[in-house]
Amino acid sequence: MSAYRKIALSLAGAALCGGLTVAAPAQATPARHTAAAAPAAAAAECGVRADARLWCGNRVGAKGYVHRSYGSGVRGTLTTGFSWFQCWGRGDTHLGGNNVWYWTKLDNGQWGNVPAADVHTRVDPAPGLREC
Repeated sequence: MSAYRKIALSLAGAALCGGLTVAAPAQATPARHTAAAAPAAAAAECGVRADARLWCGNRVGAKGYVHRSYGSGVRGTLTTGFSWFQCWGRGDTHLGGNNVWYWTKLDNGQWGNVPAADVHTRVDPAPGLREC
């Protein structure tokens, strides 16, 4: 049974037993954060998991490049605010003030290098993630 179905059944049961009112979900709106709070909150969720990937918040719309350089071609973007990253490597210095780039599968299915400035890590490279 899917997680979605389990949650739906749990909510339905709670509504029947406890008089819970279940309304249609509201339209999603982007979270409103201050510029300082958003990266800090996202970094708190950031870490290498059992699959050896870094799972971390990222800037929505972050570009993935062919090489570890803003001057190389763009392969695609990250359209969601939370992604996984396979490994890291050194490249050109980017807007984050270091030269760490993260390798990931972009939302269009292409692989690309994302500058660490667009990944909400506490430190770069992320501890426990392998170098590539």
